[in-house]
Amino acid sequence: MAKFLTIGYGDQAGYDRTAAALRDRAHAHEVRLRQAGAESGIAGAPVQVRNPDATGVVVEQGPFLSAALPVAGFALIEAASLEEAIEAVSATPCAIAHGVVEVWPLHESV
Repeated sequence: MAKFLTIGYGDQAGYDRTAAALRDRAHAHEVRLRQAGAESGIAGAPVQVRNPDATGVVVEQGPFLSAALPVAGFALIEAASLEEAIEAVSATPCAIAHGVVEVWPLHESV
């Protein structure tokens, strides 16, 4: 099984305009993913960490990147293929509630 990092983007407005029954199904799907071993959570406030040339740690509040929608959460999932990972996240709250989910294949570092 390969590992995939997923990043969900979405906002309250998109969530609120999604039918409650669809949201409930999406949340139930997310529970099933966790029961199958996915690690997921809602994103908190980020910080940026730098240590240029190992001369000292610099920490700044806020995200490095910005997007049209805020980061809503992350998950680490296992799947046999990218296609299977896409299928797994296609029914999650961010994908259903007018947001988007990025799927990043993780490779071993050298």
